[in-house]
Amino acid sequence: MIDDDEELTANLRVFFKNHHFELCFANDPLEGLAKLEKEEPRLLLLDVMMPKVDGFSLCKQIREKYSLPIIMLTARGRLEDKVHGFEIGVDDYLPKPFEPLELLARVQALLRRTESEEKAESNVNEHIQFSGLDIYPAQQLVKVDGAEISLSGMEFLLLHTLATNPGKVFNREQITGALKGVEVDLFGRAVDILLSRLRQKLEDSASSPRFIKTIRGIGYTFIATPI
Repeated sequence: MIDDDEELTANLRVFFKNHHFELCFANDPLEGLAKLEKEEPRLLLLDVMMPKVDGFSLCKQIREKYSLPIIMLTARGRLEDKVHGFEIGVDDYLPKPFEPLELLARVQALLRRTESEEKAESNVNEHIQFSGLDIYPAQQLVKVDGAEISLSGMEFLLLHTLATNPGKVFNREQITGALKGVEVDLFGRAVDILLSRLRQKLEDSASSPRFIKTIRGIGYTFIATPI
């Protein structure tokens, strides 16, 4: 946190510690820049009205080098200030005075969003590889013995769910839960029909499976050999 209000930064440090966050702060903007490089924080709380360098100018400098999320804290609640903040790279904007619990909620939400984006980026080039089977999640591409096969979105999601949990036995209810959100209702033996279609496209045999094995009376499990 970079804010010239010494009482506020000290109080928030205690508050965040009580909620299992470590708050490192600087009351001088230039000192804050130095700490930013040294501490490598996950998120920055930045005040607008400070001596030497105002928060908007400081934000521009930070954005030239860092991509961490920034929440701007300010007593200036004018719409044009908010717009300007977003234009120069602020992720969220909280007017002073504020309730610490609201700030905590915004910090948590922003960190969750950032972690989700980082995970998505890290998975862009992900390649899940088994003997005879290659899965590229970002492209929703599947190859069997080197040949690309065409799967529906639902079939791909089912395969990805099983392949990323090798050895785990899924019953119908667990598969339905994993596919929740897909715009087709799964009920009764619909899961079995979906899995049968997937097996057919994978050229997999229920009696002598390479990829998906039926556990009689229980469900299904992924048995391919990872590479």
